Amino acid sequence: MGMWFIGAVALGLAGYALYLAGLRRHLVEPNRASWLIWSSATGIEAATYAAVNPGAPQATIFALSALACILVTLVMWRRSRWRAPDAGESLCMGAALAALLLWVAFREAFWAHLLVVAAVPVSFWPTWRSVWEDAERERSPAWGLWTMGDLATLIVAMRNPGGGAGEYVYVFVELLCHASIWLMIGLPSINPLRSLGRAVGPLQIRDAHIPRGNPFAIRENHLGKAVYATRGFAEGSRIIRFSGPSVPAARVPAALAGPADRFVQIAADTYLGPSGRIDDLINHSCAPNAGLRFSAHGVFLIAIRAIAPGEEIAWDYSTTLADPDWRMPCACGAPACRGVVAHFGTLPADRRAWYLERGLVAPHLIPREARAA
Repeated sequence: MGMWFIGAVALGLAGYALYLAGLRRHLVEPNRASWLIWSSATGIEAATYAAVNPGAPQATIFALSALACILVTLVMWRRSRWRAPDAGESLCMGAALAALLLWVAFREAFWAHLLVVAAVPVSFWPTWRSVWEDAERERSPAWGLWTMGDLATLIVAMRNPGGGAGEYVYVFVELLCHASIWLMIGLPSINPLRSLGRAVGPLQIRDAHIPRGNPFAIRENHLGKAVYATRGFAEGSRIIRFSGPSVPAARVPAALAGPADRFVQIAADTYLGPSGRIDDLINHSCAPNAGLRFSAHGVFLIAIRAIAPGEEIAWDYSTTLADPDWRMPCACGAPACRGVVAHFGTLPADRRAWYLERGLVAPHLIPREARAA
């Protein structure tokens, strides 16, 4: 029992440590709703399992997993932005909340335990859907380690019988869910080096949204570092998602310029801070080939015309700027270079209309009548 118990704890914690490493390097892009549910559900599960099966060693495993799960969720929360949950995510949140009420209000540990068991596969649905769309979002060795840790936990439970087969249900369901993600992202992902990435200077060049090879190259031009396409992008195609922590406008450092200014305004009083990823290096152009498009799922750089391999990728910074005091000298080299990059209102009327018609303007800059339309 001691060996399996130690193995279950070690595998689980190693999985969380490697997942955190990948998260900090932006090599995974987890679903926030799933982790929010897991962090609450694992805490409820640890408490209810201990109540239903007092003294069971696997309850300690669940408690450690709950603490680690909460830590991952807190780190993730600081690095991303909230969006409204969809119907499936809301259903799962409701199930977790119902379990919590049963446990706290009525002390119904057994039924709360079973309700959490039912909530587990529902909570995996957003992650299954995300991985189905792009396996790179979750390609971490953590899933393999969690699967093996669940198997060790199941063996611990079977070697210490007490409450009958019903007490194995949670472990078995979690084992199947973790194993399903591991199969979807690929069994070779167990390689721990996948969570460490590969760096060029201070920047990580691996990206969670790059399914096959790296479509970008970092090179030097007359402005310094710049991002170039290594493959073609069709007009309207999604190039990359902009990320970084949300920063209130009052906390954005004043008098930033040049490479230090990696802040992108996304709302009247909110900016995206530096992400440490390749999106920090994409330059401005007064005649851009890309533009930012805002949606409920994030901020994406979109090709506004066909981009050929070897061409620098650039967008117009003015399409997000509302600060009347912000100015940046421009030397983009475009034939119609404006000389100064400033807030959206400084653009010529026809240029503003052009960006608005194509949905390439931050929501806080869209005129009220255009929003109503």
